[in-house]
Amino acid sequence: MTRADAIRLLRDAGVADPARDVRLLEEAGRGEAWFNEALDQRRARRPMAQILGHRDFWRYRFKVTADVLDPRPETETLVEAALKHPFVSVLDLGTGSGAILLSLLGERPEARGVGTDISERAILVAGENAAALGLADRVILPLSDWWEDVGGRYDLIVSNPPYIRSTDISALSPDVREFEPQVALDGGPDGLEAYDRIIEGLSDHLLPGGRVLLEIGPDQAAEVSSRLAAAGLAQIKIHLDLDGRDRVLEAQLVP
Repeated sequence: MTRADAIRLLRDAGVADPARDVRLLEEAGRGEAWFNEALDQRRARRPMAQILGHRDFWRYRFKVTADVLDPRPETETLVEAALKHPFVSVLDLGTGSGAILLSLLGERPEARGVGTDISERAILVAGENAAALGLADRVILPLSDWWEDVGGRYDLIVSNPPYIRSTDISALSPDVREFEPQVALDGGPDGLEAYDRIIEGLSDHLLPGGRVLLEIGPDQAAEVSSRLAAAGLAQIKIHLDLDGRDRVLEAQLVP
């Protein structure tokens, strides 16, 4: 099969950037049999990160499986914002692959972190990534339903929670809808259920002056900001992604 044939197959399957994906499969250098099998998987719309087994995020490479959300470039907005201020303790609620938490710890050698997830398989993936990056001695990864098994207080709390409305799941790209974990996508009828769970525990787990950074959907800034303010947080600001969309909310627990 020629390269042009492979690109045409992916284009006909509705893949957004078939030339890029074929190039990435070729660059993987795993042989013709693997390439053909991988091409079939991509034609079925399995995400490239799952096919390759990894995703480059921030300055690191993370293992990715079907048990974790594929780390997206726009989520780097959260990491960038978090690194603008010092911290020595960080909690990542719903850590998935660990991409956010481990990127932060990688940039702050003095910091230690906790990353929770409701999925045991996700926790295992995050643990593998922590070990691969030499960060296993600075991170704890408890299996927890939001605050259920979280103790202590933190300088920084971060999360990229599920925020898609349940009724909108069916309209997602098949790459996402059919292959990524629903628990990491479905935010309930209004898309805001996870924010309510997170916000209710902030006053008990943020240190005075501590910050929280939450990834949000592009139309959720006003409502989540209102809920943060009602919970007593202040200094609320919006961080835009590279496409100019509302992407991250930051707030502070004022001393």
